[in-house]
Formats: sequence, C-alpha cells, structure tokens
Amino acid sequence: MEKSDGITPPVYLTYLNRFDVEATAITPSEILASIDGALQLQGRGETVIEPRVHLEPNAGVEGHFNVLRGWIAGDIDSAGVKIVGDFVHNYREGRPSEYGLLALFDPRNGSPRALVDATGITEMRTGAVTALGAKYLAGPKPRILGHVGARGTAYWNVRLLDHLFHFDEIRVHSKRKESRESFAKRLGADLGKSIKVTEDWQTCVEGADIVVEASRLSAPQPMLRTEWIKKGALVMPYGTMSAVELTLTDIMDKIVVDDWGQCRSGKFGALRAHVDSGRLSEKNLHAELGQIAAGAKPGRERDDETILFWHRGLSLSDVALGFAMLKKAEAHGLGQRLRFY
Repeated sequence: MEKSDGITPPVYLTYLNRFDVEATAITPSEILASIDGALQLQGRGETVIEPRVHLEPNAGVEGHFNVLRGWIAGDIDSAGVKIVGDFVHNYREGRPSEYGLLALFDPRNGSPRALVDATGITEMRTGAVTALGAKYLAGPKPRILGHVGARGTAYWNVRLLDHLFHFDEIRVHSKRKESRESFAKRLGADLGKSIKVTEDWQTCVEGADIVVEASRLSAPQPMLRTEWIKKGALVMPYGTMSAVELTLTDIMDKIVVDDWGQCRSGKFGALRAHVDSGRLSEKNLHAELGQIAAGAKPGRERDDETILFWHRGLSLSDVALGFAMLKKAEAHGLGQRLRFY
C-alpha cells in the first residue's frame, strides 16, 4: 500500500462540482428511491441525526448558514456534513438563493471521502421529502396541488409530487409576479401540462388536496389561513419563517415531522411558535416520517383525515442523495479525484 509518509495510508477524495452533478442525470425515480431508503433506515434506528445549527453573519444582508449533520448505516455507511447558505436577495444578482457544499466521511476513521456541490442536492432532496411525505400521508387520489413559493426547492417539490400523482390541476403562487410566472413556465415545459398561476394565497391553496407552503418571508406572518384548508387535505409547510396561523394545528388529525429532535428546538421553522407555545409536543406528535416509511407507525388511515407534515430539512437525505450521486458519477467517470493526505 502506498504511504503518504512511509507510515500513514494516503487519503483521496472525489470532488463533484455542479456540472458533474448535472451530468449524472439522476432521475426522479432514483432520487425518490434514495431518500425513501434513508427514511426507512431512520425509522429502524440505523442513523444518527444531530439537530441543525445556524451561523448568522453580521454582514449587512438578510441571510444565514445552516449546518446539517448525520450518519447512515447500511450500504451508504457514511457520515456527512452539509453547509448551505440561505440568502433571500440573491435573485437580485441572478444567483440561486442557496449555495450548498456536502462533505462525506468514513465513519470508522474520519477520513474524507467526497466533496459534492449540494446546491442541486438541497433542492432535489427537499422535493423528495415533500413528495415522500405525500406518498405516505396524502389521500388516495389527490387531484389538485396548491404550491406557494418559487425558490429552487419549489421546482423539485412540484416535479416529484407530479411524478407520483399526475395531478389534474397544479396551482402556483409567489410574492413576485415575475418569479411565479417564470416558475410556471418552466414547470409547464418540463411536465407537459398547464400550470395555473394565482394572484394570491387563497386562490392557490383553498380546496387543494395537497398544499405546500415554501414561501420566503423576512419575518413570521400568518399568510396561510386555516379556514382555507379542506377536510382530508395534506398540508406541508416548511418555510424558514412561519407563514401559518396558530390554529392550523387545531384542525389536524395527525401531525408528522421529519425529525423531532431538530423540530423541537432552534429559532426557525414553520411551526416554531406551535412548539414554543406547547401546541405541538411529543404528546400530540403522531410520528416521524421515517417511522411511517419503516412500517413502525401508520400513515394515513382514512380518506377524511386532515394531516400536517412539517419538514425542517433532513441531513440524512443530503447524505443519501450525495452518496447516490457519487456512485453514479463514479460509474460514468465523472468528478475529480483529489489527493487529501
């Protein structure tokens, strides 16, 4: 074996930039299978999740960094740390609102295995968790999707949800007219169907079978009204700043989260006020999605159940999708092999 100093084994890592990630051409089915597998491992207790932490620079702009950490057993057998910057006004410079970098490590000796551009991963894995939440929690034949928000993750929410359900009607709304119209145009071209652009929140979500709230507010504001939610709907809010009313949890038959450990703490999140006020606690939390995916707890049990799924962002989904991309890149000769030690 080659030695770096005659004693210590050398360490190499694979670097995948954005172009490598795009060249893997990972499919919706592959994305969903990767994340579903990680959820099942989580539900069986074969993972470790550390609650996310934040860094808020005093740099005179509206934005912060999220640091997510996790470990997955099984074939993935990797620990990972993702750092993603979330900066609200990046669109003014033609930039994505989020830049991300994922590092994968050997969990037995700590050596780095890969560095992967996680901007696309963040968007895809968020969309996959949204779609899988609907797989386990939506009604049997949801026809109408109401989606608020047009940031990067929004595209994959709609694309992967429609991959599973083939909606009769997709409604979208966002604060800026140009963003919602360009969002609808892109979706229409990629999905091959008409997308309904709405001028307000109510028209978008009222009567929808599945409601996704992915807005980008600067401060908590109750934009999504509880009275608009139909009986039997699935509601999935995940904005950094809450856009829902406190009464939203009152109408729910089940409340599901991605990871209770990170949902019960921190300053951000769609149901932050509900946790802080005691409206959401371990007593009335139905399950984590991984427990449902693993068969440990039931998902939807009746057509008329109104269900809320809150996901804050699961480090395990980053690790799982990053690993899947790494394996596909290796099979296609993509990426750069770098000497680390």
